Parts: sequence; C-alpha cells; structure tokens
Amino acid sequence: MPGEEKAPQQPRHRKKNKKSRSKVKSPLGGSPSDRLGGTLEGQDDLISNPALQPLPPKRQAEERPKVSVAKMDEESSIAICLQVVFPYLLAGMGMVMAGMVLDSVQHWEVFKVITEIFILVPALVGLKGNLEMTLAARLSTASNTGQMDDPAKQWTMVCSNLALIQVQATVVGFLAAVAAVCLGAISRGGIEIDQAAVLCASSITTAFVAALSLGLVMIGVIIGSRKVGINPDNVATPIAASLGDLITLSLLAGVSTTLYNHIDIWYLSPLVCLLFLALIPIWVVVARQSPQIREVLRSGWQPVIVAMSISSFGGLILDKTVNDPNFEGMAVFTPVINGVGGNLVAIQASRISTYLHFWSIPGVLPYKMRQHWPNPCITFFSSGVNSKSGRVLLMLVVPGHLVFLYAISLLQGDEAPISVPFTICFLCAALLQVAILLYFADLIVRFMWRRSLDPDNFSIPYLTALGDLLGTGFLALCFRCVSWTQSLGL
Repeated sequence: MPGEEKAPQQPRHRKKNKKSRSKVKSPLGGSPSDRLGGTLEGQDDLISNPALQPLPPKRQAEERPKVSVAKMDEESSIAICLQVVFPYLLAGMGMVMAGMVLDSVQHWEVFKVITEIFILVPALVGLKGNLEMTLAARLSTASNTGQMDDPAKQWTMVCSNLALIQVQATVVGFLAAVAAVCLGAISRGGIEIDQAAVLCASSITTAFVAALSLGLVMIGVIIGSRKVGINPDNVATPIAASLGDLITLSLLAGVSTTLYNHIDIWYLSPLVCLLFLALIPIWVVVARQSPQIREVLRSGWQPVIVAMSISSFGGLILDKTVNDPNFEGMAVFTPVINGVGGNLVAIQASRISTYLHFWSIPGVLPYKMRQHWPNPCITFFSSGVNSKSGRVLLMLVVPGHLVFLYAISLLQGDEAPISVPFTICFLCAALLQVAILLYFADLIVRFMWRRSLDPDNFSIPYLTALGDLLGTGFLALCFRCVSWTQSLGL
C-alpha cells in the first residue's frame, strides 16, 4: 500500500538529515565527542556556544602556524629546552640587573626615610606575574588556538587586553600602596600623611607605566613568535620577566625620588593619584569591547588582589631584613630567586592552560589529565607532555642559578656575599621553591578548569605571588643558615 511504502522512508530521510547536521557540527572532521575522548556526549549545546568552543573554525585550522598546538604531544624534551633556555637566561640576567638596581637604590634617601617602599617592591614587581604574564598566557592561548588569525579580531583583542591591564595596574598599584602604608604603620606605630601620599603616587605611576610598556612588548613578542613558528608559551613569559623587574624597580626608584624631592608641594602627589584614577572609566570602556575581557573585568579581580596581598607579606620580610647586617645581600638576590621561580611556573601554567583549551572545554578535564588531585609522581614522572615540560623546567633551576650567581659575583666582586655554604643553601632553596610551584601549578590549573574558570586569568597571579613569598622566606632562611654555620665555625 502507498502508506506502507512511505513509512520506512521517513526515518531514512530523518537519519540522512541527522548525518548532514552532524557533519556541519564537526568542521575539523569527526564529532567533537571523538576529539575529546568521549567525554562530551550530550554536550552539543556547550560546543555550539562560541565562548566555550575548544577548537578553532576550519578556516583558521587550515591557516595554523608551523608550530601547532595540535602537535603538543610531539614536543620532545630537547625541543622544549631549546625554546625555553635562551629567554630563561635572558630573563635571569634581567633579574640580576634588577637586583643590582635594588641593592644600589636601597641607600638612597627616599628608601631610608620611607622604608615602606621595600614592602611595595615584591607587590609591584609581582605585577608582571599578575598582569603581564597573565596577558602573555591569555594571548598565547588565543594565538595557538587560532583566535588571532583575523586582523580585526586581533586588533580588538590587543586593545581590550591593553586597556584591561591599565585598569588592573592602576587599582592594584593603589591597593598595594594602601597595604604598604598599613603594614608600615603597624610596624612603626604611626603614619605620616605626606609620606603616604608620595608612596601612593609612586606606586600608581610605576604600575601604570610599567604595565603599558611591558604590555606592548608582550603583544609584539607573541605576534612575532607566531610568525616565525615558535610556541609563544615558551618565550613570552620569560621575556616579560626579563624586562619586568628591571623596568619596575627603575621606575619606582626614579618616580619616588622625584616626588620625595618635591614633597613640600603638598598637592602634587595627591594630584598624580587622582589623575591616574580618573582615567579608569576610559580604560573600562575600551576593555569592554571584547566579551572575554568583559568577563575578566567582572570576575578577575580576586586573584590579582589576593596575589598582591600575598606579595606584600613577602615585602614585609624584605623590609625587616634588607638593612640587617646578618642579611647583607638580601636586596641583590631577592629579585633573582623570586623572578626565576615565577618565570618557570608561569611557563608551565601557560602550557597546561593551552593544552586544556585545545583538548577540552571548561569544566571537563581531558582523559590524559583525568585526575583531579594528582600526586607529585604524576606531575613530574608521567609520560604526558606537561609532565615532560615540568621535568625540563625543574632541571633548568640549578644550572641557571649558577650562571646568575656567577654574573653577580663578576659584577659586584667582593661586595657579593657568595660563599660555598651560601651557594649550596641558595641552590637547595631555589630547587625546593620551583618544585613546590610546579606541583601547585598542576593542582591549581586543574582546579580552575574544573570550576570553568580560565587558568590564564586566575592561576598565574596566585602562583607568582606564592613564588615571591616562598622565595623571600627561603632566602632569609639561607642567610640565617649561613650565619649559624659561621657562628659554629664550620
């Protein structure tokens, strides 16, 4: 009968349409469920959402750079090491120069009178971890996943990111100064308004100018790395570290000295603060052009502010030890040990974040990273590419610090308190610091991803601030251990 002949044809027709629809949903070949190891069945509504799309469009996939994130599993330890080692050494030499700058300016009058500036140092230097390294990780992920192939989108992303870090730098610079004033008041038992105004103006100006200059450098490095076929995750954060410490400390010394010399003009420092604070609405308007940055503006303040608070406690340790004869050289080595730890952990966090963005969607860990709370053996001794990069970064600690200690001894001569006991203690402290940071990076990035938070925005500030606190504390213990060994005649 005619009705009976049409009945079996209708399911076939629907089946054919379903197949055609499935082909449209998977522009890279195969269903998204196959791409993500079978973990995304029933998640078509998530995959169709552009904000959660883990894979780039087909046109962008065809225009991938020479080093594609799809080939991350093929990266060998030698390849990772070769890409990391040069910017790592360059960053370390920048930190050595920053340490020498801090050791020199600690004797300036403004640093002797307004000692709270030392509390500001880790917080402001840590801004490269809170802002510039986060910017580098965000843009590296966008570059590796093809989101910056379109020139119009690239321009919007660049402008929005620059405006975002200007807002964050201004606010965090002001809050860091307030924290330094409060900690200094508790320590000294009082506060002077004119010195507090100089401190706030110096902090905001330094944070603003350093964030703008380093942000422009980061954008150039990431776009250039993509064009020459280098993974930006491996080079962007070390270069940010190499320039960040030196630029920030130089600006802080210069600006604070200038404002202190004109402290009699009572309205100058408050006027500088009001000028930069008044620019915040303009940067907010520019930053909101990007939907992703709009979300960071709304919810990305907690890690930045918490990280600044953690770094301020590291600054309190520095403030208490820098003028103590038993801790001579504290100013030279603090930027080195803090910077190297933050540099290496930022590379690892950026690499893990890129891996997750490519192979999964927020809230779902890929099969190779299915453990929610991995133990250190999984973090450092498994066969995955992230474990491989962790081992490479950990092995770079000792030879890198030996190079940096030798550079300090050459540049400072007998002034640098580098002895065999100190070198052994320093290397052990640095190795322990980086091992802790790399393990915490694995934990925090997985935790953020499971909570559908972007690790590029939320993990690196916590990790670099923890690196500042651990580095300053371990360095103080190194000097104390050396003092004990000398008192025992060993």
